[in-house]
This record gives sequence, structure tokens and C-alpha cells, in this order.
Amino acid sequence: MTAPSAAATSSAAATSTSTAAATFTAPDGVPARPDPTPPPGHRPIGGVGPVGRHGMLEHVTVRAASSVLVGRHRETAALRHALGRARAGEPTTVLVGGEAGVGKTRLLEEFAGWATDGAARVLVGQCLELGEAGLPFAPFAAALRAVLRADGPEVFAGYEAEFAPLLPELGRTSVALAAPRAAALSDAPRGYLFDLVAELFQRLADARPLVLIIEDLHWADRSTRDLIGFLVRAARPGRLLLVCTYRTDELQRGHPLRPFLAELDRARGVERVELGRLDRDGTAAILADLLGAEPLARAVDDVHDRTQGNPFFIEELAVAGDPIGCAALPETLRDLLLARVDRLPEPAQRVLRIAAAGGTRFAHDLLAEVAGLPEAELEDALRAAVAAQLVVANPDGDYEFRHALVREAVHDELLPGEHARLHARFAAAIEAQPYLVAAGRAPAEIAHHWYAAHDHPRALVAARAAACAAADRYAYAEQRRLLERALELWELVPDAADLLGMDHLALLEQTLDAAVTAGDFSRAITLTRAGLAEVDADAAPLRAARLLDQRGRLMALLGKSDGSRELDEAYRLAAGGPPGVERVRLLADIATHLVKIDPKKAARVAAEAAADAEALGEQVALLSTRIALLCHGERDLTGGLAELSQAAAAARAAGDAPTLVLAMVFESDMLCELGRYAESAQAAEAGATEARRVGISRSTGAYLLSNRAEALIALGRWDEAEAVCAEAARIDLSGVTGLHWLQLGAGLRLARAHPGADELVDRALTFLNRPYLWPNHRLPLHELAIEAALAADDKVEAVRAARVAVTDESLPQLPREGWPVLSAAARTAARVGDRELAAAVATLAADLPARHPAARAHAAQVGALLAVGDQALPAWRAAVDAWRADGQPYPLGRALLALAEVTAAAGERDETAAAVTEATEIGRRLGAAPLVEAATTLARRVGLRGAAGGAGADLLTAREREVLRLVAEGHSNSRIAERLFISPKTASVHVSRIIAKLGVSNRVEAAALAHRLGLLTEAAAPR
Repeated sequence: MTAPSAAATSSAAATSTSTAAATFTAPDGVPARPDPTPPPGHRPIGGVGPVGRHGMLEHVTVRAASSVLVGRHRETAALRHALGRARAGEPTTVLVGGEAGVGKTRLLEEFAGWATDGAARVLVGQCLELGEAGLPFAPFAAALRAVLRADGPEVFAGYEAEFAPLLPELGRTSVALAAPRAAALSDAPRGYLFDLVAELFQRLADARPLVLIIEDLHWADRSTRDLIGFLVRAARPGRLLLVCTYRTDELQRGHPLRPFLAELDRARGVERVELGRLDRDGTAAILADLLGAEPLARAVDDVHDRTQGNPFFIEELAVAGDPIGCAALPETLRDLLLARVDRLPEPAQRVLRIAAAGGTRFAHDLLAEVAGLPEAELEDALRAAVAAQLVVANPDGDYEFRHALVREAVHDELLPGEHARLHARFAAAIEAQPYLVAAGRAPAEIAHHWYAAHDHPRALVAARAAACAAADRYAYAEQRRLLERALELWELVPDAADLLGMDHLALLEQTLDAAVTAGDFSRAITLTRAGLAEVDADAAPLRAARLLDQRGRLMALLGKSDGSRELDEAYRLAAGGPPGVERVRLLADIATHLVKIDPKKAARVAAEAAADAEALGEQVALLSTRIALLCHGERDLTGGLAELSQAAAAARAAGDAPTLVLAMVFESDMLCELGRYAESAQAAEAGATEARRVGISRSTGAYLLSNRAEALIALGRWDEAEAVCAEAARIDLSGVTGLHWLQLGAGLRLARAHPGADELVDRALTFLNRPYLWPNHRLPLHELAIEAALAADDKVEAVRAARVAVTDESLPQLPREGWPVLSAAARTAARVGDRELAAAVATLAADLPARHPAARAHAAQVGALLAVGDQALPAWRAAVDAWRADGQPYPLGRALLALAEVTAAAGERDETAAAVTEATEIGRRLGAAPLVEAATTLARRVGLRGAAGGAGADLLTAREREVLRLVAEGHSNSRIAERLFISPKTASVHVSRIIAKLGVSNRVEAAALAHRLGLLTEAAAPR
């Protein structure tokens, strides 16, 4: 990788940003934008949003920079521990290494802010890209200049003349003061100067702990390295933490920093911290910060694959435009990437261009075959590329570009003829010797290279062959992409049908099947439209019926309609089609898809299919239909589980993996409804593993992730449930397959008062705007809408959402989904005193069956919420008992809290205290902050001491305690934002939550209560 140039920062490197620190620069050499109100002693890199310029650049927008530090907990902890050792008087040095753009400066900015808040003094100096003959002591001059500006010349204790070689302005000061010196300034021995610098740092550190940050040590001159070595090995000032950063990708063989770092490693108190690239979640976090919203999973995948987790590259691609499928690199980034390539000898550049056509990773033997160079010449070229840190050699003998974007930039520089010629040579070489690439990759590599070579006939055949190979590996997404390429090439190849041995419609049908299996429903529905326009229903009724059946299901999956019109027409065509196995399978599929729309008609179609299957001996074709009929409508869950187990065994014996996964989906679902949550979670986990094995995680297997999350939530294993929801988010599920996890995740965030709850709730509730949703998906969204409004204390919206929910015509037919809706509606009616809503809930509850533990607990809870007078206490006791029997901790905690309010009103203080204590313990265990807050408030209101564990620090997060400390010191939200490096809006949100959690009315009361309860004792940073 080529590092960002330091030319733009060299002039700023020696200037001070404040009274205590020299300038920070943005990620490894990119200039920082000034903060209009920097906190004392420290300034963060960059800013948020575009910054306008004046004059010629008035309409130019400055590059955006992420304001969050992502994925650096281990490194941050190491720096903090190092400062702790320095505070104790142990001289400490930390060497922070990492490639350019990986976030070394951003890490140190965050650490410097923390250290400054903890009363440490932070000085920063930057080495300049001027080489060994450059400006000596540049970083120390920058740091000392900051000291001079902050403390005046007196801090140099009369040695201004000796320090003048570092700070020329001190020479002018000494002349002005006419203070005679014993020796000429230029004659001061270097060792004497080193001693003076060390003594100055010691005096500064005696006053308060000192952090000296030297950035870009790879550019350091010999004098700077010598002074650093003196401070580390000889002088060792106490209470000084020295932090040096360097770029690992600059340390080519022979670089003077390599032996210097080795020497420092042998010194006592020296520690190395290596910054690696971010993982996919880190990339997603930076994109979310830059874009102001959660990015789409495919955008994260695209950016992460191209940037490989380098934060600087992520920012560059994000601000270049739509990150999804962004074909062109920004010119500034391209120039940076190619700068180091341009410094290579021409033979090495030529080999690098050849290698770039082969991909990010390439084998030596394959490159040798394509390049056609003498072995010695090829090795010399590769050695130069490796020495320049552009290519890395792997232990298995392969090579890899250090950064995928470097390969992309080099590949984009190929001339058109050169591009086609190189790819054709790669394709021919792999065809002749498939073992030159990784096992199983030859078909896809051949297809890629013939396509890039613009050899359309070969590319068409290779794409189809690679698609078949991908299907054999269950790589259905790859299969779909390759078949799409074959469709694209079809029109460019006159004899395509002869080459592939199939007509265009057959290729389109294969592509459609791959898209459905891969979960690409939006693309699949487009393919059904194309297929229906091409098929002759009279000549091929079963082909037309199959396309209609798939389209009907896809319409429902995408929320466009229930698909009944398409399914009815599919049945009409199939019923009149020729008998045989194909017709049986088609009728079985139609019956399966009709189950959620018209169960009676589904049963009739299934019976017709069963009769044909029996005659043909094709009972296996009906397995998925049997499973679907078992799991919908009136059903005996216990008996259904036994039949489901038999169907799963039959699918396993037949090698029918998709049907087996479907059986596991319904098994985990049934177990959850029966209240057997641990078994449900285990079944869903096993099913998800099987779905991943056969490549259907984005289609049928998607429901297993959400089923597992649902069971884990019921078990109170909320952190695990959040991890499962995050996994589902990464898969980027299409249509309503992604709704269940979204609804569960939104509810979980609401229960925890997560800062991102509103966004997830909004995303889930937008599904209600779709023309159609299956009722079992729609009803939980009604519940979520009510709970979100209640959490926001929006009584008007809560009543509106509850009224919409109780008028949903499907509620009386779906007790599992209906009871939670009635609970939420009853809670709303009780809170606002809406008798009409309460009556509607009571009417529905009277006729809704409650056969299983959770339904019975909800029924008891609805009765308690609607109870009045003396009926309330026994009703809430019954509701608590019902939730204990079911085993879900969160609804039990909420019921206990409601019971506590009723018992408090009845004067049952012991029972109130026990209920509040248990509710608080449940809330703390789950991380359900609102539940803990409500219990604490109730305990305070009714005068229970210690029942909720006090309103102590456990109620507030670490960040909220930091904010509370600043509130107590009298700071405004803007000032708090500056001190903690957060936005004023975020500071305002923290203050509002603190006020609510402490049950007070304003900031003054919050500060007073904090002092009274001792909440500020642990908030201050260590000193």
C-alpha cells in the first residue's frame, strides 16, 4: 500500500494546536480540520460533515472523517495501563505500529483526550518526510514550542540559549534580555542538550504526568532517534509516558528504523502495540458514522472487501459516492496507491501489472506461466515488489497484494489491449493446468478471465460450467451471478443455444432457481416476469405454472401481495397439465404456498398431489407440503412434533437438505410456542448449521436465526440474542425473511434503552406500509408499535397503534401472536385510562384460546391490567405466577413491578420490597435499563431503602457517570460534548436519560442527588 503523502502536513507539524499540544494530523498524514472550540491541551482530528472554504475553494467540500474510534479496545487499554505505570513513577515507552491509514493517529487522539481529562499533560510532535538530512529534532521542536507558548521562556530555567538550536525564537528572547552566557550557542555539546531536554521533561512531569507523543517515527532523522534513545535508555524521566508511532509498511529492508526499534525492544519499560485492520463489523461502524445511518449489508461487504478494513480507505470510498458497486476509485486515492508502484523498477512494474490481472492472490507458478519470463528475472521483480511492501509472500508459496485496492488501481491502469491479452493468457493457462489455482476454483477463474478478455463464446460456456460447479458446492449466490453473466452473454453469441445445449428460457429458469435459493428475491421476481413473457403457456403449461407458482410466493415474500392470483392461475395450468412426477412436485409446491393464504384450498391441492404421488411412488415429493400443513391452522403441537420428526427423518434419508431445513424451522418454532425455549434454541442452532452447510442461509435458513434469537430472548440470554440478530443483519436478508429478526432486535433494544432502538424500530415498522404482510408477521409489528410509543411516553400514538392492532381481523385466529398484542393494548388502556380500548381488549381476550404457557401468562396479565379495585392484587399475583411457570424473565420482571405498585397501595410493604428487589435483579441481569430505572423510582417513591439496590452507580452507565460528573461541575451540554468528544445532541440525550433514571426534574436536582448518593466518586479519571 502507498501511504498518504506528508507534504500537506509538513508545515503544520511544527506548530502548536493549543497551550499544551502540537498539531495532530488526520489518519497518518491527512491534514486535520480545526475544531472551532478545542478543549484545553488537546484537539481531535477532523470533524463531522463537510466544511466550506472561501475564495477559489469556496465550493470545495473537505473530506469527511469518522468521528468514532472502532475496534481498538485492546490497544486503548494498553495505552491507559502504560499511563498508569508512568503515573506511578515508572518510565514507560509504547511503540504503536501499523500500516498507513489504519488509525494510529485516531487512537492517540482518543487516548490524548482521556489523558488530558485525567490531568496529564500531552505534548505532540511530528517527524517530517525530509529524510536523514532533514530538519533535526523536528518533533521535539514542535513539542517544546507548545511548552514555550503555554508556560513562557521561564520554563527553560535560564537555559534559553542552550535550547535555541531547537527553538530559534529562544535565541531572540535571550538577546532581547541581554543575558550573558558562558559559551556560544552553537558550541553546546549534543549530550548536554539531551540532558537539558530530559531535565525539562522531568520538571514538567513532576508537576503532572507527562505524555509525549512522537508521530511518524519512520521519517525520523538520526538526531531525533538518538534523543529518543537517550530518553528511553539513559535519562528515563519519571512520570513520563513516551508514545511513538510508525508505519510498518514503510520499514523496507535497510530502513534505519528497523535496528533502532530492535534496540528499543531490549530496553526496560518498552512495549509494542500493533494496530491491525478492522473486521467487517468495524467497517460497518465507520460507515454508519460517516453516512449517518445503518448501511446496507451489501454496502458493508463491498467496502470491506475492497478496503480490507483500512479506516482511511473506508472513509475515502464512503465519501466518493454510493459505496455499493462503486466502480471507480477516487482520483486522490488512486494517486496515493500508485505512488509507490511508480517508484519500482520498470521490470517490477511490468510483473505487477501481470499479477494484477490474476487477482489479489496469485500463485508463483501461475504467474510464471503467464509472464513467460526467466525465473531469475521474475524473482527479482517480485523481490522488489515485496521489499516495497506492495506484495507479501505467503508461507504456502503464493503471493498476495498487501491491499486489494492497490491491485485494483494497478489493474485499472492496464491498456485495453493489454487487459484483454493478459486475461486471455490467464484463462488459457488455468484451462491447461487447473492445479495452478486453489482446488475447486478453476471453473470460476476461467469464467472470469475469458469474460475479462472479451472472448464471448468461451466466456458463455465457462460461465455456465462455473455455475454448475458452484451449485455442487452449495454456493448459490455465486451460481446466480454466473448464470446472470451467461444471460448477459447470450445475446452476444449467435450460437449460444448450441454451445450450451439448452434454450434461453431454460437458462433463465436455472437463474431463477439459483436466485430464489440464494435469497435474492427482488432479482428473482424480475426473472419470473421475464420468464412469463417468454413461455408459451399453451405449449408448456407446467413450465408456465411453475413460473407463476414462484412468482406468487415471491410476491408475498416481498410484501407486494398475497400471491393468490398467481397461485390460482398456476393451479389451473398444473391441473390441466400432463401427469407425471413434475406435475406432482408442482402441485405439492402450490399447496405449500397456499397454506398461509387459504388452508382449505391448500389441503385440497395437497390431496390431489398425494393421490398422484401414491400412483407414481413419489411420496418424497410431498414432504414439504406435509410439513407446512402440520404447522398451520388448528394443530396439536405435541403430536405435530412427532410427525414433524418423522418428516425430518424421511428428508434426511432422501438427502433432501432444503426440506430437512424446513422441518427444523418448524420444529424450533413449535418448541418455542410450547415454552420449551432451551430445546427451541438448540434445534434452531442445529438447523442454522445445516442451512449454512447447504447454502440456504438467506432463504429458508433465515428463519432459523430469528427463531434462535426468539428462544434466547425468552431464556433471558439477551447478549447471545443480540449476536444472532447481528448475524442476521450481516446476511442482508431479502423481503420479509429479514423482518422477524428486525422486530425481535428492535424490541430488545427498546427493552434495553439502546441508543439505536428508534432506528431499528422505524426500519421494522416500515413493513406495515407494504401492500401485504402475512398476519403472523403483521401482528408482532402492531405490538412493537405500541411498545415503542409507550417507551417514548407518547400516549396519543400508543392509543392509535393499539386501536389499529385490536381491529386487525387476523388477531382472533392467531392466539400466539394475538396475546402479546392484547397485553400491549391493555397496558396502553391502563396507562391512559381508555375504557373503550379496555373494553375492546376484554372482548377479544374472552374468546382467544390460551393453550400454551406464554399465552396463558399473557392472558393472566391482560386480566390483571384490566382489573380494578380489589381484583387487581390477586390478578397480578396470578400473572406473576403464570410468568414464573412460563420461565421468561423479562415479562416476569415487568409483572413483578406492576405487582409491587398494587401491593404498595395495599400496604403490603414486605411483598412490595420483595417484588421490587427481584424485578431489579432481573433488569440488571438482562441489561434492561428502563426496568431497573422504574424499579428504582418506585422504591424511592414508596420509601423502600435498599430494595432496588439503591439508585447508585449500577443504574448509570460508565459514560453517563462521566456526563453526570460534568453536569455536577456546572458544564453546559456543549461543553460536555467538547470534553467527552461527542456531539452536543448525544450529550443532551445522556443528560435527559440521567435525569429520568434518577427520578429528578432538572440538572440541579440530578447534581444534588449525585452528591448525596455518592455517584461521583468513581466518575473522575485517574490522576
